[in-house]
Amino acid sequence: MFELAEGATAGGGFLGSVLPLVLMFAIFYFLLIRPQQKKQKQRNSMLSELKKGDKVVTIGGIHGTIVELKEDTAILKISEATRITIERGAINQVASSNPNPSVSKKETKDSKETTSENTTETDNDK
Repeated sequence: MFELAEGATAGGGFLGSVLPLVLMFAIFYFLLIRPQQKKQKQRNSMLSELKKGDKVVTIGGIHGTIVELKEDTAILKISEATRITIERGAINQVASSNPNPSVSKKETKDSKETTSENTTETDNDK
């Protein structure tokens, strides 16, 4: 009779012991694994979309402009006389990209003046 009671709880004990492991795996997946995969996918996308003229920051904190791109390396222009060759994977982020080189400095200056006029008007309204 005692053995029958143990057998009944043993079946429920298996489910009770496996369920917490499954829940822990699900929590780890959604909190750790999935966000890391998403971040890695974004990084790979950023590295594949690099182009000549992009201003980048390396993992060491060096700021430069891409002068030449090869399959695994990039040549950065740090100053007028300094160029360095780095691994493409050493690029941490794109600081700025010049997608529309036809925009002149005068147009951007005019837009800044318009913005400053708008903020001055709101300051005077107070």
